[in-house]
Amino acid sequence: MTISITPKSALSSTPPAVGIFWLVADSIVIDRSTLDEAETYGDCITHAAGHYERWLEWQALGAARVAARGYPGQIISTEYDEWPRGRVVYETPHNRFILYADRRLQHPEIVGAIKKAFGLGDVETVVRSDSHYR
Repeated sequence: MTISITPKSALSSTPPAVGIFWLVADSIVIDRSTLDEAETYGDCITHAAGHYERWLEWQALGAARVAARGYPGQIISTEYDEWPRGRVVYETPHNRFILYADRRLQHPEIVGAIKKAFGLGDVETVVRSDSHYR
């Protein structure tokens, strides 16, 4: 499997970030924010956007603008929960990142690509399942 990261701007290096992601076909689609941009939620720092809301925003762009931004065209014709997905949060009490992901995404190649897209290469990151992401 060849995995690409979208949008193309996600290929630029980033400080450690939190956010949401999907695997759409062979593309990891991400929406992220740095810790400075993110919001506090309980004992975690998390990305403000949710999967459902962000997907609707992208669909509202229309096919031409979705393609121009480098997103897969399947976004326009499918629902957000048709694709395996997950979220990266920062757990403040333990000073580590938690990568919650659908079990189908918990393969070394995919986890590595997600960690790279979120700037988590050298930081402590725990991979977990969550009932939201099945």
